[in-house]
Amino acid sequence: MAKSRKNSPAELAPVPVISATYYVEVYSSWCHWAEPAWSELRARYAGRVAFDWRVALMRPEDFPADRAQCDWFYRRSGTLVGSPVMLNSGWMEPDRSAYATPNLVAEAAREFLPPGDDRARLALTRAALLDGRRLGDPAVAARFAADATDGAVTAARLRATATSDAIRARVAASTTDFFAHQIAQRPAFVLTSSIGDKIVLSGVWRLAPLVAALDSLLADAAAYASHRAHHGAPPTA
Repeated sequence: MAKSRKNSPAELAPVPVISATYYVEVYSSWCHWAEPAWSELRARYAGRVAFDWRVALMRPEDFPADRAQCDWFYRRSGTLVGSPVMLNSGWMEPDRSAYATPNLVAEAAREFLPPGDDRARLALTRAALLDGRRLGDPAVAARFAADATDGAVTAARLRATATSDAIRARVAASTTDFFAHQIAQRPAFVLTSSIGDKIVLSGVWRLAPLVAALDSLLADAAAYASHRAHHGAPPTA
């Protein structure tokens, strides 16, 4: 006769859920520099951490005043990260309200791509920051994003979705959430655990502090699961 199977500790006490939310702006140079770290995090913690990104629009006054100032910032950031390529300020436009456009397109592309597929968003960043393309026209931004999806969505459909009230509301809500954390620098990473822990990292682009933060959350979550497996739920009053 087969022996009855005992519940494993994992079945008795599931490890709490860990999530990582990346607040990003298409035009942010520091978000561009943070992309390798974000990619490495998703690969390293696949299956253990739930990853997501959300748009956090920069305010009009957060943008450089002109191309000369923008190029100064690019020389500074490029030197700090040791990049062999200087970013291109050609994306700057007279109408700063146009800067929301590629972010709306990036958000809209999520309607047509599987979770974790960032091709459209990254294509928009490359077009602006590396090639200096102006993306304030929804048709132009939609074309760059659609071309990166290998036929998953047409430029026309992507443009229509990006200019919808639903997408505008979603980007407004995620931007409001970003500022609700009392932070102003992008990239920003909000790491949370279902046991109530939260770590907010604003302006961080290097991998090491993100790894340290996630390792800390995962270790505490595992310890909570182990304790519950051995001692059960807390006593009721």
